[in-house]
Amino acid sequence: MACVRVCPADAVAVEGAIVRIVDEACTRCGLCLPACPHDAIEALGDVSRALELAQAGRAALILSVECAVHFYPATPNQVVNACYAAGFRSVHRGVLGDELVAHEYLALWADGDWGTMIRSTCPVIVETVRTQYPELIPYLAPVATPIAAEARYLKRLYGAGTPIVYAGVCLTEGGPDVDAAITFEDLDDVFRRRGVVVAKQDEYFTRVPEERRRHLSMAGGLPLEVLLEETQASRRFRKVRGLGGLGAIARAVAVDRLDLGFVDILPCEGCLDHPLLGPRDELFRRREIVGATEPARSRAPVVEEAVARGVQIAEAFPISRNGHRPQAEDVDAILKEIGLAPNGKPWDCGACGYPTCRMFANAAALGRTTLRSCPPYLDKQARLAQLQAAVDGLTGLATYRVLRDRLASEMARSDRTGDPFAVLFVDLDNFKKVNDEFGHEAGNEVLRGAARECGAHIRSTDLAARYGGDEFVLVLVRTRVEGALGVADKVRATVEGMGRTLGYPEGLVTVSVGVAEFVPGRGPETEDVLVAADRALYRAKAAGRNQVATGDGDR
Repeated sequence: MACVRVCPADAVAVEGAIVRIVDEACTRCGLCLPACPHDAIEALGDVSRALELAQAGRAALILSVECAVHFYPATPNQVVNACYAAGFRSVHRGVLGDELVAHEYLALWADGDWGTMIRSTCPVIVETVRTQYPELIPYLAPVATPIAAEARYLKRLYGAGTPIVYAGVCLTEGGPDVDAAITFEDLDDVFRRRGVVVAKQDEYFTRVPEERRRHLSMAGGLPLEVLLEETQASRRFRKVRGLGGLGAIARAVAVDRLDLGFVDILPCEGCLDHPLLGPRDELFRRREIVGATEPARSRAPVVEEAVARGVQIAEAFPISRNGHRPQAEDVDAILKEIGLAPNGKPWDCGACGYPTCRMFANAAALGRTTLRSCPPYLDKQARLAQLQAAVDGLTGLATYRVLRDRLASEMARSDRTGDPFAVLFVDLDNFKKVNDEFGHEAGNEVLRGAARECGAHIRSTDLAARYGGDEFVLVLVRTRVEGALGVADKVRATVEGMGRTLGYPEGLVTVSVGVAEFVPGRGPETEDVLVAADRALYRAKAAGRNQVATGDGDR
């Protein structure tokens, strides 16, 4: 359940042997891909739509700078040339969106009276806040993501009908402003289908490149001025990395009522650290490659002001009712099924992939997992199954399986210690007649009564079991035949009395009992003690029923 354990959105549904992604809950953070030990999860963009738009020759492509890592050792120049060869109208590098967003943040930064503002340039953060922490929605900075801003800018620049394709690491980029979002592997597929080989492209730009320099921004749209103005210890600017930080922010803002200032939170260190781009231990290598491709900073704005004035950079995040929360009674019912640990507290063992039993119950109530994924529940069911296998459901006595195991252990113990033990075979004399004349429910009542009398006359160290049908077996430890005959006669007499108490005709409800003794070193030699007791039972039946007999003669 590693993929379940790392998913911050609880978007991995486990149904027996089938694991699926719940699209409406998934934030596309990508954490589940490297966590899955079976490589069972894939990140797939809209490659068919991107191919269609490339073939039409009208689409503008936003190609994220991390392409330098994916296509290495091919140069960024060769990758851009390949994009043009595949049919894209223009190829941009995401810089324009970063610049537009950075300009908007500088205006907000200058205001300064916002209390708490969460930088929302990462769509994964926005989606996680929307689905998991709706109380933080009012604190999201009202700014579009850089790719969404660039897509709007390009539509304004080239015409509203210009299709926009985004190729990068994170498939959530751009949202509805992007006509198709694909991964770098998807872009590889587009090249292959279009017959374009990146390594065979010229190492210089075959077309004048689009703007790649930055003026205001750092990667991701954060203004350079903010980083230069505020230190890491600043109380006005906080840098948080990891989706786990959202929980602490939500508590600080919604519960403790703290003003945190400008919070720059990303799910990872950046796209270079994204799980889809490669192992974490190669992060510094990736940074070196991308850093070597970064052009010099521009002294003048790189965005056309006349075009930018018509682009909406502000963003609204409506607060909607969260319809994905399970019913409280459903969650409580699942928690009851799981039960508590021996210390009286929830198990919270994490073996199911969820940190707590309540989080697991929430997911189960939403249909995203089942109790079959909960080890404490399975253990509880196994113990219940063992108990059911050990106890007869009708009479409450031990089952035949338990009887056979107990007889084997008693014989071994008897051989070891030299102590004898006795076995009583008890059979209702007229049980079929009771069923035929009074009905099966009456027969069940007689069986329960007979079982109760069998158990009433033995010690806690002894065993009373239902052999099958209307037959019972009693194992009396460290008991000689004389003592066993006394117990047998008490059982016979009390069952007969029970029949009279229940109102049955005299002599209808009675039992016959066969008694056998096992003596170490003496036997029974050729037959086990249970068979000997059964033969004694037939001797009691032959003597007229409602009798007790031993293997040595009648009584």
